[in-house]
Amino acid sequence: MQSSATTPEQYIDELPEDRKEIIKKLRKVILKNLPEGFQEQMNYGMLGYVVPHELYPDGYHCDPKLPLPFINLASQKAHIGFYHMGIYANKDLLNWFTSEYEKTVIKVKLNMGKSCIRFKKEAHIPFELLGQLVAKVTPEQWIVTYESQLKNK
Repeated sequence: MQSSATTPEQYIDELPEDRKEIIKKLRKVILKNLPEGFQEQMNYGMLGYVVPHELYPDGYHCDPKLPLPFINLASQKAHIGFYHMGIYANKDLLNWFTSEYEKTVIKVKLNMGKSCIRFKKEAHIPFELLGQLVAKVTPEQWIVTYESQLKNK
């Protein structure tokens, strides 16, 4: 569900009560662990964490007017979506995450698309592991990975 909110605070304020605290908690984990250089903003109607044009003037290849996306967080209809482009583009990072997830979250199978990790219940969200995932990639590393993926296409 895309929001028309223009700020992260407005986005959270507009969420259903049962989602506000979860999104606030995830946002706090992201901001605490996000390497310097990434910037928080609304992106695609979700909370977004991007490489700003100041660091990567080319922007996103799909729409160069937009900054390079890295992580998005959204309250969807049936789940909380944690979108991490690094696990989509870097097989080693994906393997690390899936391995650690299996060790951390024993009772619930990983529900994941290419870059989207879906959580239906707060009790199943591995906040500490997501913080570790967020911290693993700097903006500079993400730019190198992103550009290498573009060249391979």
